[in-house]
Amino acid sequence: MIRRLALAVGAAALLAVPATAAAAPKGATPAPKEAEVPAATVKVEPTGLQGDQAPILDTVTAKGTVSPFVPGQFVEVVFYLDGKAVATHHRVAVQQGPNETGTFESDVIVKEAGKYAVSAKHVATAALGGDSTVRKSWTATFPDLHHGECGDVVGAFKEHLAGMGYVSGGGDCFTSRLAREVLAYRKVNDMDRDKEAGPGLVKAVFDDQGAYHVKYPDAGEHAEVPLEKQVLVLVGKDGKPFAIYPVSTGKPSTPTVTGHYEFYRQEPGVNSEGMVDSFYWHNGYAVHGYAEVPNYAASHGCVRTFIADQPRIYDSLHFGESIYVW
Repeated sequence: MIRRLALAVGAAALLAVPATAAAAPKGATPAPKEAEVPAATVKVEPTGLQGDQAPILDTVTAKGTVSPFVPGQFVEVVFYLDGKAVATHHRVAVQQGPNETGTFESDVIVKEAGKYAVSAKHVATAALGGDSTVRKSWTATFPDLHHGECGDVVGAFKEHLAGMGYVSGGGDCFTSRLAREVLAYRKVNDMDRDKEAGPGLVKAVFDDQGAYHVKYPDAGEHAEVPLEKQVLVLVGKDGKPFAIYPVSTGKPSTPTVTGHYEFYRQEPGVNSEGMVDSFYWHNGYAVHGYAEVPNYAASHGCVRTFIADQPRIYDSLHFGESIYVW
């Protein structure tokens, strides 16, 4: 009886042993654990700044690091302007740097006014964990522009002015024509009536601020002369200004007549009164070039323009075209 009980217990113990253990060969080693993916640390900084500022049209290079370095990794670099993404570089390669750290670079051109920022992100891969940075920011600065100065900033300044109707010719130099357009811009925007393009004015132009607001946008192609502004504005069929010129209208003792008129007579060349390329719109009132065009109303009633501007004005006006003066 005791012997049969011992045999039964032994059989039960054998049945309790897992099949894998029973089948495992002697001397076998356990399977190795999978290697842990290292965590990533990403950093980025805009470089070449001057006190968290960058001159307009400069290129800002964002430089960053990824630790630890793992071959074949990429980061996404995003540049922002006033909180909105303006450039996204999706696959910026991470290069091997010193001390087991990876490095990367990405550029953006500062084209507009506003607050810029950059951030970088590494999306987790099988070889390296993910990480992202906070945004690092800077702002654009704007220079004084001077007569005779040439360069990309002057060229872009002229393009922005032209987009608002202050057409100052091609090229990238600060010419006398550009100086007159700066004067027109200042008059329209109730600024000091000079030809200086300081940082504040340059910034406003790059931000496309300071356009002339057409009073009669549904009048087709016509001319407007707001006496308070002392400018002549040529308006296209689309109701938008395509040229704006500084002028001098009638002084208080000989004021310019106001109202709605039409151009009816041309007088090319220079007449006995020194009027250049005159285009008449009411009796003896005309738009014409003249040797003296001060920043205030000084004529005998006509709309005086700079002689250098008048040939373009003369060619732009047409018989029967409306002119509004108020």
